Order: sequence, then C-alpha cells, then structure tokens
Amino acid sequence: MKAMIFAAGLGTRLKHLTEHTPKALVKVGKITLLEHVIMKLKQSGVEEIIINVHHFPLQIINFIMENDFFGIEISFSIENDKLLDTGGGLKKASWFFNDNKPFFIHNVDVISDINLQEMYDFHCQENAIATLAVRNRITQRYFLFDEKNYLCGRENLKTNERIIIPNSSSKSELHRLAFSGIHVVSPQIFEFMPQKDVFPITDLYLNIPNKILAYQHDYSKWADMGKIEDIVT
Repeated sequence: MKAMIFAAGLGTRLKHLTEHTPKALVKVGKITLLEHVIMKLKQSGVEEIIINVHHFPLQIINFIMENDFFGIEISFSIENDKLLDTGGGLKKASWFFNDNKPFFIHNVDVISDINLQEMYDFHCQENAIATLAVRNRITQRYFLFDEKNYLCGRENLKTNERIIIPNSSSKSELHRLAFSGIHVVSPQIFEFMPQKDVFPITDLYLNIPNKILAYQHDYSKWADMGKIEDIVT
C-alpha cells in the first residue's frame, strides 16, 4: 500500500512553535508529529509514502534521512514556489500513485488509533472513489451525509454556509459528521482533477456525487494536534 502525508502547511495555529520549525517536526511528547504518522502508516501495512513539503522543507527531508527513512520507501513532493492546498498537493504528487491501487492520505497533525486496515478494506468493498474518516464530534465545520453515508454537502456553522452537492441521491434529512483528516482514495480521483493547480481536496469531493463515503470511527482515539493548546511537549 501507498500513502501521502500532507505536511506542507505553515502551521500558523501553532504560533511560535513553527516560526523556525515546520509543523511536521513539532513534538508531541518526545516524538515528532511526522514520526507519529509514519509509524502509524507503517504499522498498518503501508510500504511507500510521499510527503509534500513547503515550510522549511530541508528540515523535513534531513529528518527523514537522519532516521534512515524509518525503514520504508519515502519520497517528497516539494512545493517550492507556492502552497498548492490539499487538492493541488495531491495532483502534483499523482505520479507517485502509479500502481492503480487505493491509497491513504493522512494529515500530519492528526494522531489516532483508528484501524486503517479495516478502513482500507471497507473502502475497497464499497467501491468508493474516496472514503473519509469521520466522527460525531462538536466542531464548526461538518460534512453532510445521507442515509447511506454518501457525502452530500458541507456546512460551516461559523459562517452559516451550507453547500449541497448537485445531483446527490439523498432522499432523507442529512446528518453532520466531522472530518478526521484521514482518507482512503482510489486512483480514479485523478480523472476529476480541475485544470487549476491550487485547490482544496474537499472542493473536489463536493463535485463527485454518490461516490464519496463516510467511515465513522467514534470509538477510536483521535486528536487534532494543529492548535497550540493541543501540543504536549
């Protein structure tokens, strides 16, 4: 299996911790966020990883090299000129996913004990284009799913924005679930990529009706380490 780790962000929510260090190398306990994610993916059967980098990219590359690539194949997608956002970052790295098999995408600032192999098997069984790890938790931004757990839209409670996917098959009231920053994606996703280079992957998902599924993992431990108050050093 292959995976991509989104690690190109500026880490602005982590304030002084990312002034001279990329978010991926901020430590939780004594271990960097990046190592947490790499080891989680490796233990779940992933054999090849690509990491997109932008903010202090050489620090990340040197860290991987100094740790002997953690015993697996690791490549880099360097976004030197500008941040490409999540969708653009995946598009730039599309060359890496050349085996025609589903792959993981994992945010670098997410730590969990979710069963990734089970999620991967679910994705393959359901023949989805993308499967999104989601939880029933309180937040300001939600994905909206129908009774079959297909993605039908999104809602931002802070801005009161609500978007429904055209031609979605929902015939019932939609339910809110919060995204966990972990996806399983089939290579067909690249057929839906827009011409532009910079775009969020969530916008891409909202243009694919009846093919994006929820994988609910309410009983897993999960934490978003993207905010300063979440980091324990």
